[in-house]
Amino acid sequence: MFNQLKYILLLLLCLSAGLAFAQSPTNPNYNPNNPNNPNRQRADFSKDTATNTTGKSLTGDQEIDAIRKKEEGKRDSVIFTSKFIRVTNERFLSDSTQVFVLDTGLANFENYSPLYQPRSPKIGLGNLGLPERSLLFEPSRTIGFDVGEHYLDAYLLLPQDIQYYKARVPYTNLSLFSSGVKEQVFKVLHTQNINPQLNVGFNLNFIGSHGFYPQQAVGDLSAALFSWYESKSKRYNLLANLIFNNLKAPENGSILDESIFTTAQNTYATSQNQPVRLYNTSDNIRNNGFYLKQFYYIGKIDSLQKGADKSKILPTQRVAYTFYYNTSKYKFLQNEPDTYNVFPDYYYSSNYSHDSLTVFHIQNSFSYSFYLRSKSIKNEVKLDVGLVQDFYHYQQYVADTVTNFNTFGKALQNDKKQDQSFQDITLKAKVGYRFSDRIFLDADLQQIAQGRDFGDFLYDAKVTLAGGRKAGRIVLGAYLQSSSPPLVYTDWISNHYIFHNNFSNQKTTSVSFNYINDALKFDLKAEYFLIADYLYFAAQPNGIDATPTQLHSDINLLKVSLGKTLSWHDWHFDNYLVYQKTDYQSTLRTPEFYMYSSLSHSQFLFGVLHSNVGINVRYNTPYVAPSYAVGLGQFYNSSPNLTFSSYPVASIYFKATLIRTNIFVQYDYVNQGLLSQGYYMVNRYPGPNSMLKIGVSWAFYN
Repeated sequence: MFNQLKYILLLLLCLSAGLAFAQSPTNPNYNPNNPNNPNRQRADFSKDTATNTTGKSLTGDQEIDAIRKKEEGKRDSVIFTSKFIRVTNERFLSDSTQVFVLDTGLANFENYSPLYQPRSPKIGLGNLGLPERSLLFEPSRTIGFDVGEHYLDAYLLLPQDIQYYKARVPYTNLSLFSSGVKEQVFKVLHTQNINPQLNVGFNLNFIGSHGFYPQQAVGDLSAALFSWYESKSKRYNLLANLIFNNLKAPENGSILDESIFTTAQNTYATSQNQPVRLYNTSDNIRNNGFYLKQFYYIGKIDSLQKGADKSKILPTQRVAYTFYYNTSKYKFLQNEPDTYNVFPDYYYSSNYSHDSLTVFHIQNSFSYSFYLRSKSIKNEVKLDVGLVQDFYHYQQYVADTVTNFNTFGKALQNDKKQDQSFQDITLKAKVGYRFSDRIFLDADLQQIAQGRDFGDFLYDAKVTLAGGRKAGRIVLGAYLQSSSPPLVYTDWISNHYIFHNNFSNQKTTSVSFNYINDALKFDLKAEYFLIADYLYFAAQPNGIDATPTQLHSDINLLKVSLGKTLSWHDWHFDNYLVYQKTDYQSTLRTPEFYMYSSLSHSQFLFGVLHSNVGINVRYNTPYVAPSYAVGLGQFYNSSPNLTFSSYPVASIYFKATLIRTNIFVQYDYVNQGLLSQGYYMVNRYPGPNSMLKIGVSWAFYN
């Protein structure tokens, strides 16, 4: 039975893999080609569902016998599994060396899309790969220079997303998620140790989706080469990665028929026949970088064992140096007349735009850490001080057909409109205190002391009170932030948008209470935000001219999140609820209530399949929907205000584990047509229709 299923899966994978590269555009004149995070989710290596089938050590004769048996068609006595792989990321290497067993479980496997993560949902323009933003209020916790173009961040692969491995055997993972030509995602991960100290590997991520409406054919490629070296003495570590992102997103300006879900009969046979406002307009973001981090442990090294699956190497002193080089290019192309008034105006050409922005960034970071702990390692004081130098150089170009025009009516070259260089010097300090595994105090201080963004700061403090697994733990947090306005708000020159503003820093004060009980599978978090000089985009009444705006009144926002899992025999009921309330609902446009629930039943089928069948439901209350500014990459507050009806969106799924393979079959938006024909989350851009999805993740350990 197992062999039959294995060959069927192999055949399906081979037949479907080509679809992941299908990037034929809906318009012949357009040729489309990553981001976890950011709203990126943090990796969780804390659990492992792999079966431990590791064999005993073999003598030379036994190894020969095992090889002979394998050649004769019988199983080898040594079966490599995920237990041979250890994984971590830079966050877990920030003040110690921690590694974890590879997680091969089915948890959240069906929610592969960065747009529909249960605890970080997003809204977008219709399908995976198109511009997006957070549905809930999720403030940025960064300071310093910011371009402000974050509409494709969910698909970017960045240095903080890279996972590093210790692999006793070569490890490869192939993943394919497909719904025909509507949506395809293909991922490849390979890593292996060259020797016990050096690991190398690479990531390849492809998104090739046609979407539901014309001019939605996305082509994204994200790739990374990574390496982790740890010396034999465990004192020296080196992390390195080389990252390449090429994200191509078409812009259709929305469909013409804004009543497709309310009219009695649709004029067009399929959604792909619906006329749109733009056919030859697109965005392209390229983000390439090289990241190198080295740290060295000085003095005594302590080791903390936490079972076979994870351990810690704790230094008493540490010095670290980080080098980062990055080039980001933002390009916008419009090669058609604006027949349906998608753009507010033009400054250089009425029917041709070629806007671009290139940003070069070099970062050098130095830090020194000191740790003082008791012999039992339960009590610890740590101090980390550092200095970061950031150098930036950016150039902005616009195709000016007034000054550069040939006989065929095409722009000869782009005119440089901006050319600036500057640097920031940031001082950093971290202070921590741990008392008997029950009380933890941490403070993180960042202050830009010199440069363009002088005065920016982020002061963050956290107190953790732990009462054991059954009692749970309480985390009290607070932070104060002042951040400079992004470039797109203050100095921006393009064919359709020109801004020169002098805004104040946006300031945020926040306090939070978080209770977590792993035994009860329960967590509660209450957050309060006070935002001064809030920055956002808004349009004039009945206008489409998205303009940077600063609110000079304070915004109060309360956010309460609740997560709970109920289990009874083989039934599991997962819930996540969010309540948000603000006194400026028309400015901060997010729903007041959001819910995600998953009801599932697990069972063991045919003696080989660990399976799970269930239903997911997500819902948010109606809210004033934002609009989207093509050519600017910003979601903005339009006028008059529009509030769309809101209905639950349900998906049914079946997922299972077969030895080294995870599979799922899911039908998204299964209730379409029951309560509504469709839904909107952004003004004029309908959400995705129902579709059947198939996903396969195949692991190899040799």
